Amino acid sequence: MNDAVWISEQSCAIDAFRDAVERTTTAEMVPLADELAANIPIYDGDRIRRSIDRPEHSKAYMAEWNQVFANGPGVIAVRNAIDDTALIDDVTDILNRIIEQEAATQAGSGDHFAAAGANARIWNAHEKLCMASPELFARYNANDIVPLASRSWLGPRYQITAQVNLVRPGGQAQVSHRDYHMGFQPVEDLEQYPASVHALSPALTLQGAIAHCDMPEETGPTKLLPYSQTYLPGYIASTLPVFRAYFEAHCVQLSLNKGDMIFFNPAVFHAAGENRSADVDRLANLLQVGSGYGRSIEIVDRTRMSLALYPTLLAFKTSGKLDAREVENVVQACAEGYPFPANLDIDSPLSGMAPPSQQDVMREALAEAWPHQRFEQAINKQQARKRSH
Repeated sequence: MNDAVWISEQSCAIDAFRDAVERTTTAEMVPLADELAANIPIYDGDRIRRSIDRPEHSKAYMAEWNQVFANGPGVIAVRNAIDDTALIDDVTDILNRIIEQEAATQAGSGDHFAAAGANARIWNAHEKLCMASPELFARYNANDIVPLASRSWLGPRYQITAQVNLVRPGGQAQVSHRDYHMGFQPVEDLEQYPASVHALSPALTLQGAIAHCDMPEETGPTKLLPYSQTYLPGYIASTLPVFRAYFEAHCVQLSLNKGDMIFFNPAVFHAAGENRSADVDRLANLLQVGSGYGRSIEIVDRTRMSLALYPTLLAFKTSGKLDAREVENVVQACAEGYPFPANLDIDSPLSGMAPPSQQDVMREALAEAWPHQRFEQAINKQQARKRSH
């Protein structure tokens, strides 16, 4: 029974993974697709737009895509998803201007996957584009394909975030990984979640990318391993060398044109490819669309609670009135345990994939017996970073 609930490195078997991913997508599985390439169904944006006003047609696309994301290859592509390439160019000009401005003021912060200067990343590009040009933001987000794909996996009331990634010639490939939520956590944390949460996490997010330039294979479009989202222990497996080697030997890439989009289940093993071109700056707007259900029922001011509680909890710990386990129980009941959402411009992780949570700060303070004033300063500084600009 425990083996069915708790996932660890010992749960990861390369033969079982091979059985999960070595499948073939057939036309019968995706009857609305216009073609198949590299085991991935590809759809025509013009054809979708012609039928988007008919509910039975839009629901048919959403039903097909839902099954692709859940049990099929996990990835779809839409050709000509944005047919106004001049609009894309105008948005790209704004994004490049933001990159230049941030490089001048932040000394090139890089991102999780590359050293500063190797590429460029705009965190929270969604808000920054809106503030820089509301008109372009409105025209860009009036597109029908993103809502159709988002609703197919998440239903209505989803939340869009976006991070622009520009990879210059010579930019190296990422290692294979899964994405937010559980893909951003270390193995020791993942092992604490039951299998039911490993199965739930992919249902909370949809990944997407909008090509802002032509991306032939030499520019390094995203490497993908279709069907890998169906392997339950995959969040842990994706960190293991044998699985990463299998990914490199079997992954596929789709060449994209400006205006194309791809969407995929965040549990699909994937990685940005190496830009081997001589002169193409590969620029994509990366979407992480979140379920509207990822919210608590009540507003709780956990900062206020933590500041009020800390002196008492420190006294209880110091005096032995509460043992270590009981102190940890109180920390988890009071402080915010999840580090996201975060402003990754100013609260970028120093290691791993996530900045420290409020609980992490409280644990450190209790372990080192910080005076209340130091704890208050640390919490207030952390809260000051919880802003979008």
